[in-house]
Order: sequence, then structure tokens, then C-alpha cells
Amino acid sequence: MKAFVDKDTCIGCGLCEGICPKVFRMGDDNLANASEDEIPEILIKSAKEAEDACPVSAIIVE
Repeated sequence: MKAFVDKDTCIGCGLCEGICPKVFRMGDDNLANASEDEIPEILIKSAKEAEDACPVSAIIVE
């Protein structure tokens, strides 16, 4: 599985980084970035939590 952030939708709230900092980080543009690597099995649950918690649905984990 991989995570993606829609930069046009992201509002930079940082919630995803707070939930799953090993997959999501806030960038210099104050928007979220997703790791380009495959999500390790142990982190899939928290990455999905971040996806569900995003207030503007800017995250896709698939």
C-alpha cells in the first residue's frame, strides 16, 4: 500500500502527521507530504486512521 496527498485539497492542518508521522510529514509549503515508499504492514492501520481523520479528504491510502 502507498499513501498519497492531494496538494490542491490539503489545508495543512498537520493531523495526518500527528497520527502517522512515519508516513506523513509537513513540507516547507506547510502542506502534508506522504512517504513515497510502500507503507510497512505495521503502519497501515495508522495511515488509514490518518486518511479517515483528514478533514478535507486529501489523503488516499491504497
